[in-house]
Amino acid sequence: MGNLRALSCFILLILVVFTTARPKSGPDQKCKSGPVDLVFLIDSSRSVRPHEFETMRKFMIDILNTLDIGPDSTRVGVVQYSSQVRNEFSLKTHSKLENMVKAINEIVPLAQGTMTGLAIRYLMNEAFSPGQGDRPKVPNVAVIVTDGRPQDRVAEVATEAREKGIEIYAVGVARADMTSLRAMASPPFEDHVFLVERFDLIHQFGLQFQDKLCGIDLCSESEHGCEHLCESTPGSYICHCLPGYRLNADGKTCSAIDLCAEGKHDCQQICISSPGSFTCDCNRGHQLNDDEKTCSPIDLCAEGKHDCQQVCVYMGPGFFTCDCNEGYRLNEDEKSCAPIDLCTEGKHGCEQVCVYMGPGVFTCECNEGYRLNEDEKTCSPIDLCAEGKHDCEQVCVNMGPGIFTCDCNKGYRLNEDEKSCSDMDMCNTVKHGCEYQCVNTPGSYHCICPEGQLLQEDGKTCGTCKSSNIDLVLLIDGSKSVRPQNFELVKKFVNQVVDSLDVSARGTRVGLVQYSSRVRTEFPLSMYHTAEDIKAAVLKVDYMEKGTMTGLALKHMLENSFSEAEGARPASHNIPRVGLVFTDGRSQDDISEYAKKAKEAGITMYAVGVGKAVEDELREIASDPVEKHFYYTTDFSAINTIAENLKLNVCPAESQGEVEVKDPCACENLVEFQQATMNSLDQLTQKLASMAARLEQLENQLLSRK
Repeated sequence: MGNLRALSCFILLILVVFTTARPKSGPDQKCKSGPVDLVFLIDSSRSVRPHEFETMRKFMIDILNTLDIGPDSTRVGVVQYSSQVRNEFSLKTHSKLENMVKAINEIVPLAQGTMTGLAIRYLMNEAFSPGQGDRPKVPNVAVIVTDGRPQDRVAEVATEAREKGIEIYAVGVARADMTSLRAMASPPFEDHVFLVERFDLIHQFGLQFQDKLCGIDLCSESEHGCEHLCESTPGSYICHCLPGYRLNADGKTCSAIDLCAEGKHDCQQICISSPGSFTCDCNRGHQLNDDEKTCSPIDLCAEGKHDCQQVCVYMGPGFFTCDCNEGYRLNEDEKSCAPIDLCTEGKHGCEQVCVYMGPGVFTCECNEGYRLNEDEKTCSPIDLCAEGKHDCEQVCVNMGPGIFTCDCNKGYRLNEDEKSCSDMDMCNTVKHGCEYQCVNTPGSYHCICPEGQLLQEDGKTCGTCKSSNIDLVLLIDGSKSVRPQNFELVKKFVNQVVDSLDVSARGTRVGLVQYSSRVRTEFPLSMYHTAEDIKAAVLKVDYMEKGTMTGLALKHMLENSFSEAEGARPASHNIPRVGLVFTDGRSQDDISEYAKKAKEAGITMYAVGVGKAVEDELREIASDPVEKHFYYTTDFSAINTIAENLKLNVCPAESQGEVEVKDPCACENLVEFQQATMNSLDQLTQKLASMAARLEQLENQLLSRK
């Protein structure tokens, strides 16, 4: 039975593998189910059309691809039938998969009647005979595939075949008769009978058995650990016990039905169990009474036959031990007792002071300036600050039990009364590091920049996008849902972003990629070196339409757009790489893999969504912090606002790589130098005025103290 169960699961594996339409090869992928003799009995009657026969041919080949073919493992034969029976090749004919496949491809259908009973008799008497390669003690399995009602009787001959040990699977297609299929197949029918509507759906019958892949008889083929009996189940096994025993909680070992352990006895002391019966006995120092159930002890303590100083403990018949009252311990003579001083022995748990209160008893106290906590063991300093028992204006600093001093928050100083605080002029008393101007706030300060410049992430320096060099690739959605008029707005959005950048061959480079169901590079990073050329090229971009393959576009950007071949500068130059994705809908492919890979490659990713764009996808694309790299609006007409806001966040840190070398004599550079010089003079003037005011303040303070 174990081999039959393993074989059933083996056939189910064959059917499931076929449904996947992905035949596997290689020794590591074959199903190892033990030796099997398998014969396909295929209906080639005239009702089976040529293309349906081809489907049946592919069915057999796909199954063969899953088997461990060989003379000592799985042998396979093929028999076709109609009004007559023809053996295509027997179990001993081929030992290699490629020879079997060649033979199956050369089968010519008989195209006559449907004599299924005749075919089953041939299967029983000839195909599974030693002369045809059938092996003793190896399971015999037949797979019958038919598309119609048999023209002869099948029930009796199928029963005879099953009684000879042939396990039959009946696969019916289209016009097949369920009654005939059940008459042919082995029980249980739910595992051996399959019926589908047409040949191209023959794979469907395997879907219901996907949870039974490559089942084996774990009882015979594994270290199951059952102590008595093992019963195989699909994909597992169950342990059983012999009569008079029951299965333990571990599901493997067995225990005798123990009337003693179950309390089904009336022994006073000891119950000695044997399966189904018991006898009574007594502990050492006891004797069994005449009723053969109760026992009488010998109690030395009760009889006063001991020399314990305080407590005699009865330990059983003829045995005792001495013990002491609470707070005492037994001395080495195991008879007398001594008082326990837990304080002296350090067994008290008091944090500071232990007070001996008697044998085994103590209480905890605290040093001066501390109080005992609720646990009556630990101590806490009397903290006047924590208890609010101080008159500090801002900060109370605990200096020890009952002692405190006052302090002030950052940006404030302690007055002469050593309690109240005054605001400090932080801009004039600390090295604030503001590049342009420092502004005092209560207890602190912040830096500001002149109009037209932005405070950088360090909170001190000023700059604009014009001061930074980046390699920027824009991915724009050209799917059908964008529509032509909105696509023009997208191009204007791109040009707004370009206007905010300092474009040049050695400054910022810009590339443009459009995507829909495919990806197209409109121009790479290396093509244009001026903002005007880029903007002109953007206006000439044609609208692609079709789908939305955002994941494919991200892959193209990572593998192509940021390659040195397309103009990206080497990573060693430390030029920041920035990717900006603009989309209006849900991606039709997976974005996760290449969104993650782009960020892992050091590309700063921005995600801009409009309309039906999915926020979760945009957030997955955007770099951290997501809120600074993710933008969304419901209407295309509002994307110009996003372009304005994007100018603030797209500015990276100052490039550490190439810097464009400008001609100092060029007119525009002279003007720029003049403006920068004037700004620096304004800053120096403001700082000088601030320092003068501070000096005047310090002089007034000195005069007031004299």
